[in-house]
Amino acid sequence: MDVKKTDIEGLVIIKPKVYKDNRGYFFESFSQKEFENKVCKTVFVQDNESSSKYGVLRGLHYQKPPFAQAKLIRVIRGKVLDIAVDLRHKSPTFGKCVSVELSDDNKLQTFIPRGFAHGFIVLSDYAVCQYKCDNFYAPEHAEGIKWDDKQLNIDWLLPKEDIILSEKDKNNQLMDFNSIYFDE
Repeated sequence: MDVKKTDIEGLVIIKPKVYKDNRGYFFESFSQKEFENKVCKTVFVQDNESSSKYGVLRGLHYQKPPFAQAKLIRVIRGKVLDIAVDLRHKSPTFGKCVSVELSDDNKLQTFIPRGFAHGFIVLSDYAVCQYKCDNFYAPEHAEGIKWDDKQLNIDWLLPKEDIILSEKDKNNQLMDFNSIYFDE
């Protein structure tokens, strides 16, 4: 796998080696050994999968310590715009975000360390996302940031009228740049 660093420390884009022939393709989507050698030492404890139709925006979600989560995200069907926002108060990139198009075609993966909010929007008719987490889901520690927070200035690539949100995500709060989200 090839690992590309982003402008935010710890947040990387992973491109697996894909072997194609007349039968189709094969690739190793995850190897603990290679991940630890090229990215970081992390033990994933939970795998999640979501299916969503065009325009569904999930996020921006995070879990407060001690249940913060690192995530390894990939798309097995369709195309999404994946977004990560740095919530580490002491980070020089606090409040900055990275967006990456993930699809079944490009096979890219995003590794998002603890201390980030995460979300994605479906750009294709339908998408299936899978992601690994290094901590269990803890609903009492789950929080969210408003998807259209003007301070974050995220371009979700779709017209506002096409965006579909859950009731929970409609009630997410604006990011408070004076607040400490993660003091790591």
